[in-house]
Formats: sequence, structure tokens, C-alpha cells
Amino acid sequence: MSYSLKNRLVIGVSTRTLFQLSKENKIFEEKGVEAYSAYQKEHENEILKPGPGFALIQSLLRLNELFEDENRVEVILMSKNSPDISLRIFHSIESYGLRITRAVFTSGAPLTPYLTAFGTDLYLSACEADVQAAIDAGIAAGIICGDDRAEYEAGEEGSRPQIRIAFDGDAVLFSDEAERIFVEQGLEAFENSEKEHADQPLHAGPFARFLKILSDLQKEFDGADSPIRTALVTARSAPAHERVIRTLRAWNVRIDEAFFLGGITKREVLSAFGAQIFFDDQPGHAIQAAEVVPAARVPLRSRMNEGNIYRLERKMNEVS
Repeated sequence: MSYSLKNRLVIGVSTRTLFQLSKENKIFEEKGVEAYSAYQKEHENEILKPGPGFALIQSLLRLNELFEDENRVEVILMSKNSPDISLRIFHSIESYGLRITRAVFTSGAPLTPYLTAFGTDLYLSACEADVQAAIDAGIAAGIICGDDRAEYEAGEEGSRPQIRIAFDGDAVLFSDEAERIFVEQGLEAFENSEKEHADQPLHAGPFARFLKILSDLQKEFDGADSPIRTALVTARSAPAHERVIRTLRAWNVRIDEAFFLGGITKREVLSAFGAQIFFDDQPGHAIQAAEVVPAARVPLRSRMNEGNIYRLERKMNEVS
């Protein structure tokens, strides 16, 4: 029987998300693909250092140790590199004991058709164009920040830290319908609209389905023993909080912690929460967050039309 990805959390991850490749990427940008390929071959036995998404991927893969019947998490390496320079990546994966056995190497061809083919639930990459294409295809995706940060750490073998994932609200978990009112008409109009529509759930944003999958995984564990902990970190404040709470209730999803900051910087809260990744659509918030925790930006121009909203909500409702 063939291996099925159905009913698994499928994560697509780029090489620059998983490993520290800022030096190699600089060679590619300044000297071209041939120099980049030659460098990778010359150093293919040199193990790469962990990148900004390493700790998250490591922890997600260790979730599989909690299930006796089958793996619940599948991580697929998604790369536009050529297969010929893949050995260094696989050597590094093996060195860290990551259970990543499946990969895509396209030699520059678009990745989105394969993200769709594998039923990817989350895609992380340092390439904005690739992330934008994934978002347009209805896949939760983020541009990983902090690729040039000096050091990221790998967890000790056998350790299983709690997975901590934080989300912004508008244009991330929720559609940008409310945010557009704020941008176009100001804070007072936004607050009045949210009070008026407090009982009307917000439409799904690009990460709604991903949160639903995480919430369903959490339900398989006793509350305090869950290996996953989620947080909403939003610039909203009262009275705009009520619609958010009612929306999460309507979706039947769990959020463990919520921070309604009303314009206070998110940086310190995310550090205190210990997020292994934070998703935000605002460049300033994502960049500040990346100084203390791994962060990914949801592209600003990925605005949700009615057709996309319908498709996202239909996909979210398909999650058991």
C-alpha cells in the first residue's frame, strides 16, 4: 500500500528556513548559480548550523514519538536547488537526527504545484515570491525572518520542548476585512464597526485552517499535558476583543493565551511566551519579533477576495 499524507500535518520547509545559509545565499546573489553550486559541492561534508525554523521543525517532528499508531507530522524539504547539490542538506539533516526523508528539488522551477500536490498545511521559506504564490494557492505560508542572525540552537537529543506558536489576528488568522476599515477610516470607525458586528464571526484568514489543525491535535491530550501551546498576539484591544473571542468559539478552535495589546510592542510578550515562531502580516512587527524569537511575515499584498475567503473556509471546515 502506498504511503498516504491524508490526516497528517504536512509542513513544507525551505533549506534557508531549516539551516543557516546566509553566506551561501550571498554567493548566489553576487556570483551566480554556478559559483553557488560549486561552493555547495566543495563543502558538502560540512554540516550546516541550525536556521530560524530549525527548533520548530525539530519539535514538530518529535510529536510523532507521542503517537504509537502512525506519524501525525510530515516535513517535506521544498527547494528550488538542483538535485546535484542536495547532499550537503541531507548530510546535515542526518547529522541532527531529523526524520525528514522526503524532498523536492526543482532546479529553479516553481514550487507551488508540488505544495498543492502534497496537500501542504504550512510552508515556510525565505523567498517572498514563493510564499506569495503559496498564499495565492490557499496555503498558509510565511516569509521567514532573521536568516542573518548569528546563532540558532538545536534541542538536545531526546528532549521534547513544548511547541509554542503565536499568531497575529487580522490578515493572518482572520481575513483583513476589519483591518481595511482601520486603514481606510481610522481607529474610531474600526472600533465602532467591531462593536456593531461583535456577534458576527470574522471570515477565515490564511492561517485559520492551520490553527484548526493544531487545535484538533491538542484535543488528543489532557489540557495541561498538551505538547502544543498557541497564542494570539494582536494590536486589538477592548472593545474590539469581543468579536475575536466569538469568532474562535464559532470555529471551535482553542487558543491557549491571548494578548490584546492596543498598540504596545509585541516583542517582549513574544519573548516571555517563548514562541518558536510568530506569524504577522506587518513587516515592522515581524522584524522586531525576529530579534527575540523566530518570526515569519505573511505578505502584505495577499489581500483576501470573496472567492479566496470561501475556499479557505471550506478547507477549514473539512478538517475533522
